[in-house]
Amino acid sequence: MVGEMSTPTNYRFSFGPWNISEGADPFGVEVRKAFPHEEKFALYRPLGFEGAQFHDDDVVPGMDALTPAQLMAKAGEVKAMLANQGLTPEFVAPRLWFAEQTTDGAYTSNSESDRAYAWDRTKKCIDIARAIDCKGIVLWLSREGTYIREAKDAKLAYQRLLETVNAMLDYDKTIEIWIEPKPNEPTDQAYVPTIGHAIAMSYASKDHSRVKGLIESAHAMLAGLDASDEMAFALAHDKLASVHLNDQNGLKYDQDKNFGGANLRAAFNQVRVLEESGYGSRGEFIGLDVKAMRTQRGFPVTDHLKNSRELFLHLVEKVRTMDETLVVQFREARDYEALELYILKHLMGIR
Repeated sequence: MVGEMSTPTNYRFSFGPWNISEGADPFGVEVRKAFPHEEKFALYRPLGFEGAQFHDDDVVPGMDALTPAQLMAKAGEVKAMLANQGLTPEFVAPRLWFAEQTTDGAYTSNSESDRAYAWDRTKKCIDIARAIDCKGIVLWLSREGTYIREAKDAKLAYQRLLETVNAMLDYDKTIEIWIEPKPNEPTDQAYVPTIGHAIAMSYASKDHSRVKGLIESAHAMLAGLDASDEMAFALAHDKLASVHLNDQNGLKYDQDKNFGGANLRAAFNQVRVLEESGYGSRGEFIGLDVKAMRTQRGFPVTDHLKNSRELFLHLVEKVRTMDETLVVQFREARDYEALELYILKHLMGIR
């Protein structure tokens, strides 16, 4: 059982190059210039991170215009760079939301030629991942959904998504597919909006042992759900491949705030469920998908990553120093008022 695993003494942390220094948003000027992509990887280890997350075109920029041989040559350069920096590639994700062919969705587009583009891009993504010795393929189904429900046949769309997952499993027998759900943005209402949908798709696939979920804190909150409960659901099915920890101030756009920055107690409960379930004992990463505040000065900007990692580790210590005997007593007495006060005082360091 997942809950019977020994808890890891140390966690491994990862982030993506998009988490460093980007300073633009749709509603204003850039507040800082972007830090050169190829220079970001030297920053990982000094910050306490060893895992690198990738989109396919983070590994191979301009990949649509390259031949297969050129794709593999560039991927080989990145593999060598990762080895030189002591970094592990955690996953590669096909970026299926910027190309013109993916405007109305990728795998669920009404256009057959657009769906063909999405499948070709997905195969290239898998090839790139394997070239850098990475088995995790993340599916963020960003534009798979609609702004009006009549725009697509939803049943057919879900069938097409499952067909794609099965085709990926057939294309490479060694990869794992990690579905990252999000309820909205950029589409108004997305297909596969929660981890429950993702796990149902996993069980419907031809090899559910290789189809898992990746939970981002903010995405769960945007669905009006508690991120720790979503993690617990995936863990109960042994299908939590990775997490993207961050925070969210209400049901707004996806904010990617520092972990614990908006709701410390919610962050504590996410750490608690991961710690108590032994997450990380098989090498799973703690991914931190946090962005620097738009008004933050500096170049490069990295404190948001360092601070989120530090807070996670402080909360691990809070979980490990809880008086479990007292918690059990409160539960058995159904004295939840006392339990809540204990938790809050514990978080504040009050005896």
